[in-house]
Amino acid sequence: MDPLSDVLSLLKPRSYVSSGVDAGGAWSIQFPDQNKLIKCYAVVSGACWLAVDGVPDAEHLKQGDCFVLPSGRPFRLASDMALPSEPSSNYFPPPRPGAVVKINGGGDFFLVGSRFGVSGGHAELLMGMLPPIVHIHNQTEQAALRWSVERMMHELHDPEPGGFLIAQHLAHMMLVQALRLHVKEGSANGTGWLFGVADKQLGPAIGAVHADPAYRWTLQALAERACMSRSGFAQKFRETIGTSPMEYVTRWRMLLAGDRLENSSDSVSAISLSLGYESESAFSTAFKRVMGASPRQYARRPTPAPDGRAANLNGSSHAQSDAFAGQG
Repeated sequence: MDPLSDVLSLLKPRSYVSSGVDAGGAWSIQFPDQNKLIKCYAVVSGACWLAVDGVPDAEHLKQGDCFVLPSGRPFRLASDMALPSEPSSNYFPPPRPGAVVKINGGGDFFLVGSRFGVSGGHAELLMGMLPPIVHIHNQTEQAALRWSVERMMHELHDPEPGGFLIAQHLAHMMLVQALRLHVKEGSANGTGWLFGVADKQLGPAIGAVHADPAYRWTLQALAERACMSRSGFAQKFRETIGTSPMEYVTRWRMLLAGDRLENSSDSVSAISLSLGYESESAFSTAFKRVMGASPRQYARRPTPAPDGRAANLNGSSHAQSDAFAGQG
């Protein structure tokens, strides 16, 4: 698989719910940290503002726009950004497939969307590799994404045989297409993991790491894949991705290891050998530095709830994901 497919596969999207928002008058709603939730939306009618935590400028959304929130950060939707915001819990009880939430009687703004949870104690690290917001402006692509959202709502509101599988594939398709467009519409000097993957020089090096994570990669070997000098490659990699090439290799190995610790019965020694570590102690040291717990602690911890934080990561996952992903 390619690097983007690798990352999204480890996220294992699930728990799909589609719903709508029908707002009227003046309103401003603050949504909390959407930990382990990815959201896809389409504006059916009207307009509003979207502000995402950590993003300097609010986005103006209008009829036909589609947007994706892949990183789970807190966000705010409002008819006017000058209004004081209300907590989303005032309007949003536990979601039901196909439900429509009314705000001030509705009538001025209508939004449909789907959200899905991602699993695993490593989810925050992976989501940190994705941009905080993807706003789709291209009309042709808007239509394709809007159809996907509306189709997902239909599948979940009126269940038919095979509906869950269709919803799963639609969710994957929406997310992948939105991330592709994010790179296409971005600047040539964009920063963040996705721009690194799409870069003609860095992309082959990142792809090589993902294709063979157990290989004894060196800075020189990766620079050769990029057809660059060692110093030029190291500088461009850090400026784009936000970390050094060799730290990226280590972190990707640890994410793969975390997934196997959660989803297989493989021993720590077998996992360490399969990822290129001859010494289990060296592997365990690297794992604890990246994942915040030793391999055995990580494997024994309770399975996190779909909307809960990863257990036993000592609160370090946000900082780690920022270092891994750069600025998005």
